[in-house]
Amino acid sequence: MQAGTNRAAYYAIRSVVLEEMLHMTLIANLLNAVGGRPRVAHPDFVRSYPAKLPYSALNVEIPLRHFSPEAMRTFLLIERPRRRDDGPLQPERGWTSIGQFNDFIRQGLLALVTELGEDTVFCGARERQVGPEDFYNSGGEAFPVTDLRSALLALRVVTEQGEGLSDSIFDSDDLLFGEQRQVAHYFRFNEILTGRTYGPHDTPAAPPTGPEIDVRWDDAYLIDPKASLADYARYDDKAVYEHAVAFNAAYAQLLAHLEIAFNGTPRFMVLGVPAMLRLREHAERLYHNPHPDPDKGPRGYFASATFEIDHHQIEYGHEVVSARIRTTNLNADEPVDLSAVEPS
Repeated sequence: MQAGTNRAAYYAIRSVVLEEMLHMTLIANLLNAVGGRPRVAHPDFVRSYPAKLPYSALNVEIPLRHFSPEAMRTFLLIERPRRRDDGPLQPERGWTSIGQFNDFIRQGLLALVTELGEDTVFCGARERQVGPEDFYNSGGEAFPVTDLRSALLALRVVTEQGEGLSDSIFDSDDLLFGEQRQVAHYFRFNEILTGRTYGPHDTPAAPPTGPEIDVRWDDAYLIDPKASLADYARYDDKAVYEHAVAFNAAYAQLLAHLEIAFNGTPRFMVLGVPAMLRLREHAERLYHNPHPDPDKGPRGYFASATFEIDHHQIEYGHEVVSARIRTTNLNADEPVDLSAVEPS
């Protein structure tokens, strides 16, 4: 969306993004706790768009979209709360809600602990865990996952921030973290789509009844959901292509930051913050350019990020990130001074 517009929608979407960062961190902690190794800086981790939801029974495409009713409907599909008639997940069919998928993981953990014992299942090194002192965020709180109790809590946070408490529009952040009560992701997206907030007594079964919010769909950069580097490379003016390549390189470097933090040096997590800012700068450079296609540009389409990375970009990203870490002269147990990190 264009700068300064749709402020209520902007902050709602931003709050979801922050909490999804927390979810990624908690799941990385859970994977580390059971002896796994998070691999987020890998081409196989990054979906090509339009993407399919992994292991999902919902056979739908997820494209990259601009701020629009279609984008909100896509988000609602992904965050759809469990229904009473959903039943347990059928592996051969796939999941129909994130909560159902998370409950499948929960049941698996319980079964493994019963069979093997808690100490055997949770065998990961404690120093690999990302804690609140490492996590720069305002959406909930990162915490170490070291046993069954904390693993189940991590899955609860991910589920309830997304779809809400059972039979409620609200998440559990006020109960778990002492934060202000707020509606879960699904219902935040529905507020934007309907142009109205939920009231304190509203339920999941009914539309929101609170005050209206100002949503202006036209105040968005119209983008082509099928844009790709190969598409941009076809045009004589290479400016958009070069901006898209730079964005993808910055994206690979951000993933490299996260992978290094998730694999034994959690104090370096905060070094990913400047990488996120660089990513935003590259995105803005793209959106300020009309689409180079002589048909799409005049019709109001703008250039956009493609989120395409390959092995070469990942390898180079790791080299760049490792060099940045060395320039900080930082040990894994020391506080991080972001002023020592090159901003661009």
